[in-house]
Amino acid sequence: MKHYNKKLSYLALAIASALTSNIALAAEENDAEKAKAHSGLERIEVTARKTSESLQNVPVAVTSIGAEQLEQNGISVMTEVQQFSPNTTLQSSRGTNSTLTAFIRGVGQDDPLWGYEPGVGIYVDDVYIARPQGAVLDILDVERIEVLRGPQGSLYGKNTIGGAIKYVTKKMAGDMEFDLEATFGNYARQDYKVAGKVPVIEDKLYFGFALASLSRDGYGEFLQSDLPGQDLENYNKDVFAGRATIEFTPTDDWFFRFNYDNTVDDSNAKGGYRLLPSVVTDAPVPDSVYDSYTSMPTWNSVESEGMSLTAEYFINDFWSVKSVTASRSNYSKTNIDFDNTPERIFDVPAIYDDEQFSQEFQLNYDGENLTLVSGLYYFDGESCGHFDAILEHLGQSLTLPGLTREVTGCNDSESYAAYAQGSYNVTEQLSFTLGARYTQEEKTAVVNNGVVYETVYPESGWVPGYERGDVEFPEVLNDKADWSRFSPRAGVEYQYSDDMMFFASYSQGFKSGTFNPRASGPEPAVDPEIVDSYEVGVKSEWNNNLRINATVFYLDHQDRQFVTVLPVEGGDGSELSQRLGNIGQSTASGMELEVNYAATDNLNFFGTLGLIDSSFEEVNSYDSDGTPIDITDTFTITNTPETTANIGFTYNIESNIGSFVINGNYYYRSEYDLNVTSNLLTQDGYGLLNVGVNWYSNDGDWTAALHMKNITDEEYLVGNYSFLGEQNPDGSYQPGLGGDTTLIGYYGDPATVSLTIGYQF
Repeated sequence: MKHYNKKLSYLALAIASALTSNIALAAEENDAEKAKAHSGLERIEVTARKTSESLQNVPVAVTSIGAEQLEQNGISVMTEVQQFSPNTTLQSSRGTNSTLTAFIRGVGQDDPLWGYEPGVGIYVDDVYIARPQGAVLDILDVERIEVLRGPQGSLYGKNTIGGAIKYVTKKMAGDMEFDLEATFGNYARQDYKVAGKVPVIEDKLYFGFALASLSRDGYGEFLQSDLPGQDLENYNKDVFAGRATIEFTPTDDWFFRFNYDNTVDDSNAKGGYRLLPSVVTDAPVPDSVYDSYTSMPTWNSVESEGMSLTAEYFINDFWSVKSVTASRSNYSKTNIDFDNTPERIFDVPAIYDDEQFSQEFQLNYDGENLTLVSGLYYFDGESCGHFDAILEHLGQSLTLPGLTREVTGCNDSESYAAYAQGSYNVTEQLSFTLGARYTQEEKTAVVNNGVVYETVYPESGWVPGYERGDVEFPEVLNDKADWSRFSPRAGVEYQYSDDMMFFASYSQGFKSGTFNPRASGPEPAVDPEIVDSYEVGVKSEWNNNLRINATVFYLDHQDRQFVTVLPVEGGDGSELSQRLGNIGQSTASGMELEVNYAATDNLNFFGTLGLIDSSFEEVNSYDSDGTPIDITDTFTITNTPETTANIGFTYNIESNIGSFVINGNYYYRSEYDLNVTSNLLTQDGYGLLNVGVNWYSNDGDWTAALHMKNITDEEYLVGNYSFLGEQNPDGSYQPGLGGDTTLIGYYGDPATVSLTIGYQF
């Protein structure tokens, strides 16, 4: 396994200088042999349709980023993958480091609270991760990451109406191997990784593992904290992650894999940047967008754990069966200071507690003219939480000791599904694909919601000296609901030549119905959101050195779930309440282009382009008199730039001191909105410039690399909170919830430099 073209990694500064002085080109005969072996485009295998296929033969808009590309570009966390997939947004959610905000083609979910379902599905080795908490995965021991764009309802099921992201680890083979890697960078970054595989029984039984300790000082600091003894680092990182795998192949027909993973994230809670001065405190707006103020503890704790057992049996050359059994849990305690001042104006300490179990059985067929993927799926998930909205300043202004609204509850789901999708070759060139999934789901919800006139935290000891005592809040909702959905897919593919395929498809997906996790009284569940999507695309290769894949699409997103004023269910229409309802419809149309060009055996260019026009078509509500009103103009599609583009290159140099890979890319996002309702913040278009130089030794044992990201130190918003009152004639704002002018921004990473050194034996 010591193939240095497979284990490209990192370059020290001293090695970089050698590029211009000490590199001697390899002998011409060696170049000729390598050119013959490596010329043209790499064949990329994906499992987007739950079976291994060439990327060019899959009639789906999918981007695959392999381990080599991830390493060469210094990609260490899943959110960086967005640069290589058009019309894709992957960001850490606002006040956290590990909660994921994912949007594909304008479809996702802004609010990560329990009960609200994601619009983009996250999968680790075919195991669905139901909640966004802990879903910002660090890249550890991965073979590739696949981004599937568009609804994946027939094969992947619920909550994939925008698409799916698959994190795929590699099967073990070959001799014993160990990898050591250390990364050092600015902001005192120190990452240490060790991975290995041990053949317990040659070619039959393997044990593999990967461990990582990832740390970094903050990009900024908390300039002032109301609590003593707090760690004042802001935007820091403190993560430990581990994975253990056992693979057993007793015969050529059987394969078993057991996976266990655990991640502990003790990074601080993330403080936001005040974009407006506080009218309550005299603290100035910080000079750095990474600096903040807080009245809360700065600690944050996230632990995610999972295990899975996969069993495959190949019945004969055509039929196979597969079972995937998995369980996962996540427990998060976090502190979100909404106002980001040293006063308790709007503080939210919160707990998220999630558990899930899933079982999938597949029966698959791969014949000469027919391929079929079918299965049964069961999911049981418990999603619970607790938050306290502390409005102490407001309470004290009313001569009260304090003011806290506490919301606790669970939103549990149990679902069953059966699915099948097959492709039939009518001729050598023409094929049809039909797929469908039937899902039956039941949800049970409990919500406790109430107000007390004191300052309350979730647990004793949350802040120094705090004792919670016997504080109880009323149960306001205890209900259940069920839904069934049929999700079809139909497509046609035409293989014009060996190197060009045209395809067209229709697919439907749904996001689960749910109950309002913030309900203040009894209210009905909302129905699932539905997306109907239409695609036409082409996948082509030219002269074995140019790959062009393009897709145009249109989607209709119906029954969107938002809180607004609606008539009370079962009434005569005159009584109104503010509750969650299916009130919106939006559409999106666009195109995606992905290009790879092998200019020479050593020089490769790539580019992606995503264009999208997305908007709300209809959002309904009611005024105080019970008259229906149209509030469409107050809604906008968030986290969705009209243009995303990425252009880059990779250049390979063979020398007598080893091999070098120089790469770079420029990633551009046009302007995008950050609030779905009454948006006040729009991030202007910006670009990120990244450069890397990688080296690996001739024997394949040593690797090194230097990576420079966001070289021009662009400042760009990735999230925000807005709690403002009415706008004054002079452009200023009245205080909003909590009694302050709260407009908070969260920003992406600044300019970073890192040096990684690795050793394999």
